[in-house]
Amino acid sequence: MNDTPLIRISNLQKYYGDKLVLKGLDLDIYPGQVIGYIGPNGAGKSTTVKILTGLIPDFKGEVIVDGINMAQDPQGIKKLIGYVPENAEIYDVLSPMEYLDFIGKLYGMEEHLLHDRAKKLLTAFGLGDNINNRMDTFSKGMKQKVLLISGIIHNPKIIVLDEPLSGLDANAVIMIKELIVRLKAEGKTVFYCSHMMDVVEKVSDRILLIDKGKIIADGTFESLKQDHSDTLEGIFAKLTGREGSGTEADAIINAFD
Repeated sequence: MNDTPLIRISNLQKYYGDKLVLKGLDLDIYPGQVIGYIGPNGAGKSTTVKILTGLIPDFKGEVIVDGINMAQDPQGIKKLIGYVPENAEIYDVLSPMEYLDFIGKLYGMEEHLLHDRAKKLLTAFGLGDNINNRMDTFSKGMKQKVLLISGIIHNPKIIVLDEPLSGLDANAVIMIKELIVRLKAEGKTVFYCSHMMDVVEKVSDRILLIDKGKIIADGTFESLKQDHSDTLEGIFAKLTGREGSGTEADAIINAFD
């Protein structure tokens, strides 16, 4: 592993009004790592991702990506990152080719390369017959595939995936898991946020657990398992104080008696 972090986050803090959402995060991420970033709702996952991708400029602390300071050159960092948000607004009156043409040109891609790569990726994702169809007729899963392509079309060093499996069928989920493995093999760094613990467990070589604005666990699944539980769900429940879910489920069922 390269000894120089590709991403260095130091004392990262973020306030929303008087509420401190991120409480001094310190994090080094190295080239070629697949990071599984998990945590309960409201823990600070989305805020971290939006700062890392340059969508939230007003934060305290330091974010350095490939030697570039986020506070000084956010546009330079955005060129290095492919971002697939959980709930993106997609221009569904466009066709996939029109949408990807728009996204690729924002990254300064040359038109011939952009169109050639878009066709190959759309075909690989099973959308080859829908290249020129308006996306307002697409299922949620089909739109999610187009979003995934838009996040990797410029061949970024870093891919940030925020719940990328939302709306995908079982075969597509398998394909995305394999894609993450292949991206890692190509030397890409993947920052992967998901509630799907089994997928995080399988694809991540490092897992970060954030709760209440602080990272409370950081390690491989094997190392976390030795200290806490045999499953990532068990580790999550134990460390975030959510081990009473079975009791809650019983109470819901008992309400029908």
